[in-house]
Amino acid sequence: MTPQTVTKPNNRTLTFDPARLSTYADRILAGLNGVDKTVLLRGVTGKLRQSTVSGEDVSQAFIMSALELVTKEEPEWKYAAARGLLTSLYKKAAYNRRYKAYVDRPYGAFYPLVTDMVARGLYRAELTEAYTREQIEELGAEIDPTRDLLFDYIGLLTLQERYLTHDFDGRVMELPQERYMIIAMFLMHQEPADKRVELAKEAYWAMSNLYMTAATPTLSNAGKATGGQLSSCFIDTVDDSLEGIFDSNTDVARLSKMGGGIGVYLGKVRARGSDIRGHKNTSSGVVPWIRQLNNTAVSVDQLGTRKGAIAVYLDVFHKDILAFLDLKLNNGDERMRAHDIFHGVCIPDLFMETVEARGDWSLFCPHEVRKTFGWSLEDFYDEERGAGSFRDKYAEAVAHPLLPRITVPAIDIMKRVMKSQLETGTPYMFYRDTVNRANPNSHLGMVYSSNLCTEIMQNQSPTVVESETLVTKDGQTRIVITKIPGDFVVCNLNSIHLARAVMDDILDRLVPIQVRMLDNVIDINNIEILQAQHTNQTYRAVGLGTFGLHHLLALKGIRWESDEAVAYNDALYERINYLAVKASADLAKEKGAYPAFEGSDWHSGEYFAKRGYVDEEWAELTLQVVQHGIRNGYLFAIAPNGSTSIIAGSTASIDPLYELLSYEEKTTYKIANPAPDLSDKTIWYYKTAFLVDQHASIRMASARQRHVDQGQSFNLYVTPDIKATAFLELHMDAWRSGLKSTYYVRSRALTIAECESCAS
Repeated sequence: MTPQTVTKPNNRTLTFDPARLSTYADRILAGLNGVDKTVLLRGVTGKLRQSTVSGEDVSQAFIMSALELVTKEEPEWKYAAARGLLTSLYKKAAYNRRYKAYVDRPYGAFYPLVTDMVARGLYRAELTEAYTREQIEELGAEIDPTRDLLFDYIGLLTLQERYLTHDFDGRVMELPQERYMIIAMFLMHQEPADKRVELAKEAYWAMSNLYMTAATPTLSNAGKATGGQLSSCFIDTVDDSLEGIFDSNTDVARLSKMGGGIGVYLGKVRARGSDIRGHKNTSSGVVPWIRQLNNTAVSVDQLGTRKGAIAVYLDVFHKDILAFLDLKLNNGDERMRAHDIFHGVCIPDLFMETVEARGDWSLFCPHEVRKTFGWSLEDFYDEERGAGSFRDKYAEAVAHPLLPRITVPAIDIMKRVMKSQLETGTPYMFYRDTVNRANPNSHLGMVYSSNLCTEIMQNQSPTVVESETLVTKDGQTRIVITKIPGDFVVCNLNSIHLARAVMDDILDRLVPIQVRMLDNVIDINNIEILQAQHTNQTYRAVGLGTFGLHHLLALKGIRWESDEAVAYNDALYERINYLAVKASADLAKEKGAYPAFEGSDWHSGEYFAKRGYVDEEWAELTLQVVQHGIRNGYLFAIAPNGSTSIIAGSTASIDPLYELLSYEEKTTYKIANPAPDLSDKTIWYYKTAFLVDQHASIRMASARQRHVDQGQSFNLYVTPDIKATAFLELHMDAWRSGLKSTYYVRSRALTIAECESCAS
């Protein structure tokens, strides 16, 4: 039985015409290789058995039939399914916005969209205040619907469900190319009037061609009146005081509700059993405060969509480290567990050396160290051997006969770390000496920890409550609280799609517009937490990242486990870094250097010397930076890119491909997702994550790290039966190779929630 009639959204009824199915199939299969229209139509007609069907039923029949045909051998069907979804999306947007969509012109007029959405409180008013009607129409003419054909099905579905603008009734009002143009317009709306439109066009070119992706908060919120802030992640440093602890929790809650991922450094908070105001054994330590943060993560969700995401960090020489390492285990005292939190360990070189030597390691309370010596152990790192290094301060603490400590074999702590990693995927590893030796802004502070995804590494310090007073003026009494703002880290992210940008040879054009977009986020963003706003302006830190590395290597015919891959990583990331530094230096000429520039490694030229950048091109750039400054105090950070790499149809971040054919689970069906550009040629270069030698991955990460001033979200992939000696050697290799951090330890036995905020 075939349908007799088809109903349209406006209740029109048409006679069902099988010939139109064939014409539509021709359209969605145009240009695709290895697809058979006959097989597709057989699946479609098999799904249309009612006497009356809707236009949406027909679209869904095409989508589902195409998805059922996706295999490793015939991956092109995922693009056929995407085109079916596009048809449905075009029709819904046209109906909701009341315009006629044509095959060759599926988008409506852009100016009416912008003005109507501003009037309805869905778009920001700045869009119509900064741009004239003529300019908006000019930008609308730049929109290219054919670029929608770049999406595969899962990418387009993700964009539709999570990022396109919907009205207050949940109806889709915006199409993919319009989302990109709105982001471009909003990020450029404060640029000078004579440059604004051209810069918006350039940003649209970069995003719409999928040469780059904006981070999830920017992709989701830019230009929307109802959205949250544009930055991805934040890092707070908690002061060792009741006010500091509770103020930090409040700040975390306020940022979490707006969609930010949070990192919290607790290394300054006194340990369990320490004194409070001279009263012995009264401190409860860090674990109860972590449990409170855990409750905040669960109870303060992110814009009503998911629970908050918080990572806590503690030093491996902190007296509470053993309890900290057990936070996420499924056995033991539940009062000492925090299952919804992520955790990371801050590790000095000396600890790794002590593990190697199978020596003893001492744990101290930071409050007792401060009380005894007047300095804090966590405030030092091994820049050079000699006075003032961490190892000297640690030795001084160990030698003090009256300073309380717990002493255990270092290898026992490492065993606890690895046990937790195999069971839960965490803790993350943060190599604090390596990080601080490479910190270009060490003249103003110290990096204690990282963020939720281990790629952000910037100066940190606690915000301290200075005074709280009653003030009466004009008969009104106020409580005035004065705080000294600390460095509250802000992450502003976007990422290069390596497989598209490198293969099309457009990095030189792409990176400057990306850096400008990131820099503009700093000025546009309105962060509720004032110390974060202050830090954002002081360092103007950004995080240019990359994804699609394995995709690119496969297209280039470079094997993951090869010396060629290491050399290619070295050259590629040096080039990207050069372009990023050059773009930021050019922006400094145009707009001024970041306020903390003077005295930095950028200012002295040490940044370039430390990395061995000595050729003529680098020498010219070094001179430019030293003389004229740089716009952004931190520049390069490689985030996980989970969601946005899916949208762009590539491999995530710097990770090896997970599976040749993975599946996206939906409520009633599974969507097959073959590796990007999978073919008889590329399949030989797509060795999957659990099969590749992890030491080969470390070698590539080591080659990249020299060029990345911050960090990289670097995962280790292991089997559950990995031997302890082999697992330990992976960690030792990562540390010796100069990695600044490692992210998750991933095992097939684990399901790990991805960081949405850092999905740049």
